[in-house]
Amino acid sequence: MLSHLISQVLDLSGTPPPPYLLRYQPPPILQQPPELPSHSSCLLNLEDDPSEDDCYNLVMKAGKFEMLEPGIGPPSKRARKDSTQGKKLSETSVPNETMESEIWKEFPEDLFENVIARLPVATFFRFRSVCQKWNSLLTSNSFSLQCGQLTRTQPWFYTRTHENVNTGAMYDPVSRKWHHPNVPVVPTNKIVLPVASAGGLVCFLDISHGSFYVCNPLTRSFRELQARSVNVWSRVVVGMTANEKAGGAYQVMWVGSNGEYEIYDSRNDTWACPGAMPACINVPLSLNYRSQPVTIAGCMYFLRSDPDGIVSYDTETGIWKQFTVPAPVHLREHTLAECGGRLMLAGLLTKNAATCVCIWELQKMTLLWKEVDRMPNIWCLEFYGKPIRMSCLGNKTLLMLSLRSKMTNRLVGYDIARKKWFKVPNCVFPHRKRQWIACGTAFHPCLTAKA
Repeated sequence: MLSHLISQVLDLSGTPPPPYLLRYQPPPILQQPPELPSHSSCLLNLEDDPSEDDCYNLVMKAGKFEMLEPGIGPPSKRARKDSTQGKKLSETSVPNETMESEIWKEFPEDLFENVIARLPVATFFRFRSVCQKWNSLLTSNSFSLQCGQLTRTQPWFYTRTHENVNTGAMYDPVSRKWHHPNVPVVPTNKIVLPVASAGGLVCFLDISHGSFYVCNPLTRSFRELQARSVNVWSRVVVGMTANEKAGGAYQVMWVGSNGEYEIYDSRNDTWACPGAMPACINVPLSLNYRSQPVTIAGCMYFLRSDPDGIVSYDTETGIWKQFTVPAPVHLREHTLAECGGRLMLAGLLTKNAATCVCIWELQKMTLLWKEVDRMPNIWCLEFYGKPIRMSCLGNKTLLMLSLRSKMTNRLVGYDIARKKWFKVPNCVFPHRKRQWIACGTAFHPCLTAKA
C-alpha cells in the first residue's frame, strides 16, 4: 500500500520511482491488524487472560513506545519481595569478611569509650561479660569523664514491695522492663526504705534505727553514713543533691517537723547543722511525709501544710524561705514533682464518687497551682466509687504512681514534659506471684557514680 501511494505521488510529479522503492516491502509489524467488528472497542480485559485480547499492546519502556505482537502481553513486573529476596541471596553469597586484628587493635581508646558510654544501661551490663578489659571500664577515670559529658537519660525507678521490703526492683521505662538485683545492696536484717536520690545514687533510711545508707543500685557501690549528731527519732523528710562538678560529691539532708535539720557532706563524711531555722519559718512545719522533696538548681523544696505551702532551702547559701501556696480544692494524697526547673504537683482530686489523678504547675507570679493535665477518664472509671490511695514512686520528670484500693493495685506513669500517660506493667518477681509496690524513688542511672 505504501509503494502504491509513493508511485501515485511520483506520477503526479512526472518523476519515475527509484528502483529501491519499487522493491520496498513493509515490515510485518506494520501490517494491517485483523479486522474487528464495527461495534466493538478496544478495552482492557480485567477478568480473562490478557493474552486473549485482540487489541495491540503498547508498552512504554525507557521513555519510548514499543509496539508488541498481537497476543503477547507486556513483560510482568517483578514483585518487590522477589527482588529483595534476590538481593539477599546475592548478598549472602558473598563470603563474610573477618575483622582484621591488625587494623582494629589500633582503634583509638578514647573513641571506643565514647561509643560504649552511649550504650543503654541494660546493654552495657551484657557487654561487660565479654572480657576483663571491658568489665574494668567502670573503674576507669577516662570512661567516667565520657559518661559525665552525656546528657541524662530518662530516670529509672527503684522500688520496694509490701511483702518483702528488703527486696528491691528497678523499672526501666525505655525498655518497659523490671530488673531484679540478685544480691541486695543494703542490709537485709533491717527495714530499709528508699527515700531520696541524686547523681545516680539512692539514699536509704533504716526506719527502726535512724541509720542512712547510700548506694548505686546498678554497680553495688555502697556506703553506710556516719551516725547522726542529733538524736531525733521522730519522722523526718529526706532530700538529696549531687554536685557533678565536684567529682560526684553529694549531700543528704533530713528535716524534722519541729524545725531541726542536719546535712551530710560526702566530701568530709560528716553530719553538720549549719544553723537554726530562722524565725520567719512557721514551726511546727507540718511536713507532708508522703511527698519527697525535689531539688532544682541546688535548692530543695519541701511540701508542708497548716498553712499550705512550700519551704525551700538553698544548699549553697544556707537560706531558708517559706511560700504560702493554697492547695487546690478537693485535693488529697498529693506530692511534689519537678520537670525542667518547674515545680509540679500531682494528687487525687475527689468529688462525690469520682476520683481522678491531676497534675498542676506552680505559677511563679501568682504562687497559685494551675491544672495542666489529668488522667484519662476511661482509666478513672475503674476506681469510681472506691476509696483510693496514691503513692508517688518517683517525681523527677517521669512520675510513677501507685493507685490501690482494697482489691486493686495499678501502676501508672506520666511524662510531664510530653504530657503523656502510660501504664506500667506489674512487678512480678521470679518464681513468685505479683508484688504490690510499697515505696520507691526515681534515679538517673549512672554507671560511674560512687557512694
